[in-house]
Formats: sequence, C-alpha cells, structure tokens
Amino acid sequence: MDPQAFLDHLTADPEVDGSLVHVQELPARPPLVQPFPAGFPEVLVGRLGLLGIDGLYPHQAEGLAALADGRDVMLATGTASGKSLVYQVAFAQAALTVPKATALFLFPTKALARDQLRSVRSLKLPQLKAAVYDGDTPRAERPLIRRTANLVLTNPDMLHASLLPDHARWADFFLRLSLVVIDEAHVLRGVFGSQVAMVLRRLRRLIAVHGGEPRWCLATATVGNPAELAARLTGLHVEVIERDASPRGRKLFALWNPPVIDDETGARRSALTEASWAMAGLVDLGARTIGFTRSRRAAELLAEFTRRGLSDPRMRTRVKSYRAGYLAEDRRAIERQLANGELLAVASTSALELGMDIGSLDAAVLTGYPGTRASMWQQAGRAGRREAESLAILVAQDDPLDQYLAQHHEELFDRPAEDAVIDPGNPYVMGPHLRCAASELPLTQDDLGRFFGPEAEPLVEELIADGALSRRQAGTLHDVGRDSPHREVDIRAGSGHVYRIVLHGTGELLGTSDEHRAFGTLHPGAVYLHQGEQFLVQELNLTDRVAVVTEADPDFYTQARDVTDIQIVDVVQRRPLGGAEVCFGDVRVTNQVVGYVRKLVSTNELVGDHPLALPPVTLDTRATWWTLPGRLFHEAAVGPRQLPGAIHAAEHCAIGLLPLVATCDRWDVGGVSTPMHEDTGLTTIFVYDGYEGGAGVTERGFRNVERWLHATLERLRECPCRDGCPSCVQSPKCGNGNEPLDKAAAAALLAVVLRG
Repeated sequence: MDPQAFLDHLTADPEVDGSLVHVQELPARPPLVQPFPAGFPEVLVGRLGLLGIDGLYPHQAEGLAALADGRDVMLATGTASGKSLVYQVAFAQAALTVPKATALFLFPTKALARDQLRSVRSLKLPQLKAAVYDGDTPRAERPLIRRTANLVLTNPDMLHASLLPDHARWADFFLRLSLVVIDEAHVLRGVFGSQVAMVLRRLRRLIAVHGGEPRWCLATATVGNPAELAARLTGLHVEVIERDASPRGRKLFALWNPPVIDDETGARRSALTEASWAMAGLVDLGARTIGFTRSRRAAELLAEFTRRGLSDPRMRTRVKSYRAGYLAEDRRAIERQLANGELLAVASTSALELGMDIGSLDAAVLTGYPGTRASMWQQAGRAGRREAESLAILVAQDDPLDQYLAQHHEELFDRPAEDAVIDPGNPYVMGPHLRCAASELPLTQDDLGRFFGPEAEPLVEELIADGALSRRQAGTLHDVGRDSPHREVDIRAGSGHVYRIVLHGTGELLGTSDEHRAFGTLHPGAVYLHQGEQFLVQELNLTDRVAVVTEADPDFYTQARDVTDIQIVDVVQRRPLGGAEVCFGDVRVTNQVVGYVRKLVSTNELVGDHPLALPPVTLDTRATWWTLPGRLFHEAAVGPRQLPGAIHAAEHCAIGLLPLVATCDRWDVGGVSTPMHEDTGLTTIFVYDGYEGGAGVTERGFRNVERWLHATLERLRECPCRDGCPSCVQSPKCGNGNEPLDKAAAAALLAVVLRG
C-alpha cells in the first residue's frame, strides 16, 4: 500500500475539503543489530535463530547487560522495539544457569499475559516452565503451578488478592526469585498506578522476608518521566534505557478533522462515520487495517459501518470487531486471523493497544485522540511493526481536546510525551494497603521506613486510633479486623467504599464503582455504560452497596443533576497568574445528586426529568483554583448577568483541555465555579481531583497553568460555533445541564486574566 496515494484518494472527495489538516512523515530507520555477547548460551542463540532473531538491538544488549550486573532497569523505548525479548532472554539465561531460579512477570491485562506465555513457549526451552496464574486459572491447577512453574505470569489484581495474602505457599518461589517484570508500566498511572505502587511495595517486603533478591525490569511506552515513574512504582532506584535502535518503516501520520455540517452550531460529521469511511477505503485496497475506538459499542459500530462501506460485499467476512466481553477463545481466534491475513480489518477497543502480537499491519485508524500521546503512539505503532511503509490516521472527535489538537498538531508531534502521574503517598490509598500488609505479616518499624516511606508512620497512628491496627509489646503492628482487608481494596477503583454492580437475575458481577461516582452513575433509572454496553439501573442499595442492573438498549441516555459545594481546607501553594491568583491545596467537596434527566440519543431532546432523594457524599481531595478580582470583569466588559455563564464556560473548557498537561481523562476531575466563594471572598473557579486524597492530576495542572489556560483560551477563540458546543464549552458530565454558559464572555475574561 502507498500511504500518500491513499491520502490523495481520500482528499479527492470535494465534501471533505480541508479535513486533512496535517500529515507528519516519520522517516524509515534502518536496523542496527549487534551480535550476541560473549558467553551467551549457545542453546539460546539457536532457539532465537529459529525465530529469525540473529542478534540484539543496542538497547536490548544494554538492558541485558544491566540486568546481568544486578541493576534494576526501565526500558522506555517505542512500540515493537523488542522490550519483551529483553526480560524473556534475561530469565532464560537465569533458568539455564541456575536451575532453581524463578521469575514473576506482571501484565495489566489477562490477554497480554497469555500472549506473552505463547511468546515464551516459542523459545522451546524445557528449562522454562511457564504458566499463567490469574482469575481464569482453574483452582484445581493452581497448586501444581505453585509447585512446578519457575515462571509465573499474572496481573497486579491477582498479586494483590491472591499471591500476597497466600504468600506462605509461595515462600520457596519468592526465595528463588531472580527477576520481577512489570510490563506496560505507562498504564499504571493515576489512582490505579498509586494502588499498584502499594501492591509492589508489599511484594518487595514479602520477597525480602522469604530471602529473595530479584532484579526488577520495567517496560513502558514512551512517557515523559520514566525514571520518576519507575521509582514511584517500585520505591527503587532504576536505570532508564531510552535510546531506541529498532528498525522502523516509513510512516505517514495523518490528522483528520471531520467536516462541519452545521455552521451555526459548529457540529461536525461523526468521527465514527469518518473512521469507517477511511477503513472501508483501506480494505478495498487490500490494506490490513486496525481501527481503535474508546468503547465496546463503538468498536462494533465501526466494524459494521466499515462492512457496509465496502465496494465488494464478499469482503465483509474479513472485517470483525474485537473487544472485552467476547469469549477468550473467540478473541484468540480473531488475533490469529488478523496475524495470518485471514482478516483484513479489525475494529477494536484499547484491548489491542498493548503489545500483543497481531502481525504486520498496513494502517491504523484512531477514532478520537486516546487521551495521551503514549497511547496514541501505541495505537499508531500497531501498523508498520516490521519495516514496511505504513499509515496512521487520527480522526478528531467533537470535544475540546481533540479540536484543539486538530488546530495545533505540534502538540502531538513536537512535544515530549506526558508525565505519568501517580501518588503512592496518598493516605487514602496507602492506609488500606498498610492494613493488607499487616494482615499478610505483622509490620515492623523497619518495614515502614524501608518499604512504605515517611508518610506511613502518621497513617499507622491513625489506623491504631481507629482500631484497625494494634501495636503489640514487641512493637509489631497487627491487623485486628475479622475479615480480610484485601477484599475491601479494589485496586482499579478509587478509595473509600466500593459499590458492586451486579446483573439482575444472575448476580454476575459486572464491575465496581467508588462511592464518589456511584450516586451520579448508578442511581435508580440511570443508563449505565459498562465497556460500551448499556444497562438500566433497577436498584441502588445503600446499605449493601450494590447496584442491580438489567441489560437494556434504550433510545435515551441519562444525565444526573447535582449540587456541589466546595470548601478550602488548606492552601499548599499559591502564585500570581496575570491579573488573578492561582492556588493549589486541599479541599472538601460535598456533592448531592438531586435528580436526573433523560435525553434522546438521536437529538439530545429532553424527554424526562426525575427527582431523586440520595444522601450527600463528601470527598476530601486536592484542587487547583483561580481567584478573580472584580477589576478583571470591568476590563473584560463582563457584567453581573454574564459572569456565571463566563466562569462556568471557562471551567468546562479548562477541564476538557487538562489532559493536555496531565495524564488523565476529563472524568477523573470535577469542577465548581462560583461568582463569590465564602472562603476566598472572590469569584473562584475550582478544578478538583475526583478521587479521595487526590490523584496528582490537578497538581500537574497547577505546575503548567499558563500553558493549560492559554490552550483553553485558544480553543474558545478558534471554535467556529456561535454560542458554545461540545467542541468547546459543553460538557457531557455537567450536573447543571450545561446552563448557564457564555462562550464569548469566557474568552474575554481569560484574555484579560492571561494578559495580566
């Protein structure tokens, strides 16, 4: 396939004039391979040769040398650069020379662990006795794996809930542990990353107790702070290897903005429609293509729309969707069919973003910016994984971030990747894990300082005062609860109480939600989206913390109406911001869901307004806020009637663009704007982390506030709509129904603030 010829074909259609807003050429990079180092086991050289691997890229050799010297490493090189080969070969060497050596490989998903199991077994070394140990592993097989496997592949959830509480049975495995691998470390960000950091500290402690001294190897897609991320995840000093010397074919990366279909509102053609049109064109040319979407339903629709758009109906069987929720054997079959060419195109959620082997593809179509540059490059990198030319197309969606990036392509291609933000010192995350650690084995004073850091000591005293821990005469700390504290910690949810989401009739557990989100998304009557599929909430049991849902396919969606109050608890930092002041600190957010509305999916028409009687929920978190003195409104010609709409619109647009400076999703944060706040005595706009104790997101926003707000102002000015639209100031999560909003006044006010 000729990428440039295909782009020329797309732009020949006069209806899409101007939609191709930028094309970035990534030149080819020739392979740079060096021979295996002296002393490399001959049997391993032979096995790698059978797989077509006749040497190592320099970064692979550097990683293996560091691990051989006993150093811990973070491999931070690009997609398909051979990172997994480093840790596979490192343990293969250990297994060949130290027969009793063991290794623990951690992956964020079950599918990736099983894909890596196939890769390890392809080495055909009898000394590698590898097995996956996760929630899908039959219980009857688990004792045999503990006794016989020397390489265990699992995920952080299973490590937290099964291996660590049962560590006595893994004592011999931990004693002989030579290598711990944490793959796809860039996924471990936000509260999930903070939770995993605590799990890894508990793992380090129990390994030490049982006498093990493993090396640690982390692998990540490109992130802005690999050394900081590795240190925060593990608590160790880790050497970073970033120079990527793997080969790469020439790639064209196209940025496509769907055409405007309503000049007054600024509405654009659906990104899903545009992506399916592009995919159908690629399939017609015989190009092997992967399309990415943000939800399961969108993946199904992208596949179906692509099939309908094909010029040859006989080709429709060669286009499929791929998502979580399919049976494991069906997903494996689709992966094989894509790798061997039986399928020409697959529409997928991010489930295929991570490093599973799906062969060499010609093109990748991204339906919307996936939220971070790391994810964008991961998805785009699924095409051209060998040395052939390839094409990536990012189709912008109708939201502030995508539309800003469509106008400012340098943000995507010229800036370094975002920092992955985690906060392992968050007391609401650390506290429950200290209980888990004490339950696994009584904690000593040395444990606190060595593994958990200075934040642990005051937390321990609070847990003792609350009756969760007790200090015995020897000074050791014991968990005093009757039930296992591990069951109360869902490492993929926030902190605080966890609500279970179960299917009516079967009791099947669909997922969980932290308390601070449950009332807004799981109230009775809510249409709940679970990985792209719709369910209707029948009951929310506040006592048992259970939401009962039924499968549904309504023609409407729901939006909660809420009332939010925010108090400033402590100002940690403050500084001038032009004519205003920006602060960062601790806040207490009180939110009460008072009702919900139903809107038609097709037209957004309001078809129902329903009151609710739910209790208020309090969230102690961290926020960034701006205080605006009255003189700014005079300079901006924003009168009292315009003021509420101006600050509300500025708040919405700023939240939409926060992912530009901090790795997050707009659903990770909340906002409040008020013409007169009682704690500041001034007009104030708050943006707060939506997790107990904070997630480090708004702190990153505070550090980059000028860039953040300048981008917000540019989006307000550049959006072609007249009064405000989803591309600039309308928010899908607004508890006030997106009222009032004044786009023009928001732009005028921000311009005065930033001018100073």
